[in-house]
Amino acid sequence: MVARSGAGGPDRFIGDDDYRSSFKEDLGSTLDLNNWSTGLDVEKLVADIRSQISHSATAEESIQKTVRTEVLRKLKEYSKLDVAGVYPASEERLRTVFEALLFPGRVEAVTSVVASHDSLPLGITQLGVAVVGYNGTSGTFSQRLFRKELSTEDENPVQAAMECIRERHERSGMGRRDMLSKLARRGLRDYAERAILLDKAQAEWRIGQGNPCSQELLSGSGYPRLLMASLEMLSRLIGGHKKFVFVPHALEERGYLTLGHALRAGEYAIIQTLESDSAYFVERWSYPDEQLRDKALEFVRKYCRDILIGLFRSSEHAPPSLFFAHREHVHVAAHIVMADSLIHPKRGFPMLLEVADSSCRGVFGTDSFQGLVQDAYTRAGGKYEYFNERHWR
Repeated sequence: MVARSGAGGPDRFIGDDDYRSSFKEDLGSTLDLNNWSTGLDVEKLVADIRSQISHSATAEESIQKTVRTEVLRKLKEYSKLDVAGVYPASEERLRTVFEALLFPGRVEAVTSVVASHDSLPLGITQLGVAVVGYNGTSGTFSQRLFRKELSTEDENPVQAAMECIRERHERSGMGRRDMLSKLARRGLRDYAERAILLDKAQAEWRIGQGNPCSQELLSGSGYPRLLMASLEMLSRLIGGHKKFVFVPHALEERGYLTLGHALRAGEYAIIQTLESDSAYFVERWSYPDEQLRDKALEFVRKYCRDILIGLFRSSEHAPPSLFFAHREHVHVAAHIVMADSLIHPKRGFPMLLEVADSSCRGVFGTDSFQGLVQDAYTRAGGKYEYFNERHWR
């Protein structure tokens, strides 16, 4: 794993110095179990946490003031992007977005859920996708659900077992089945979400989850055909439709988190384009041949520069969220996700994505899927040994 930036340069391996810098402690000290606490001293634990939170809250005000003054006000200068900067969301425009776009059903959100069952002879994966939009009045939704099952079988399970005994499991490549299955599931899930968002959703505006050009799609998850299909589909989404906005469920990158917390309620910021991050990934991914890398890089140079990365904070009590939108419609896109997030002001996340996620889990969740699988095993003679321990919890 390589660090994108830091004191040692862009290609430096993350190492002990980074650990010491981040956690203010030597890694060797952390690994020494003699330095760990034993038992549960509740009073000391509570006192330590209160002290750390109190210190953090005090320091946060100073950090936020500095970030607003030294970073947010100079976004255009730092990013060399003409639209970069911090913008207040207009109350009048938010109301208009509610009344003219969201509630009449002119905005739809898409998300998905994957449920799997792996046994000795067979692996089954169910991919469910939900398209959800308001339907004229608040509180009612229309939804369409899509489903696709995939099954995998070991070509030679006896050989796989023998290789495991001989400790050649990973080296022989037999153990790659699980890894490839997981990569394929993530890649297919990302592809299906975006393809349905583009070709099956009918609303003028589309809301998706995550980074529109995810690493699974830019790499093809190791599958050239998935890569080529993904680039073609994303080209139509970015170059043709344009009226989309993507919001990841979690904001984990510390730099974006710092910038986001410096925003005031009702503000959004446009930070940079998606081009540099995507190009960095493509240049370092191990493609089967250079032609595929060239095609992926050509796509990134042509289309990812039109996708802007932004942050928004819909209310005073909500955490900041990241969003991705086309540069031609970025301001309307920001108002749409902020207006939809105001329905649940403490979460600060678009309500349509929340409802789409709930719809998916309700129909295609693990429980219902495992029920179908269990029923099939019952009809086949009650072979419950293929269910792992977690299934019965």
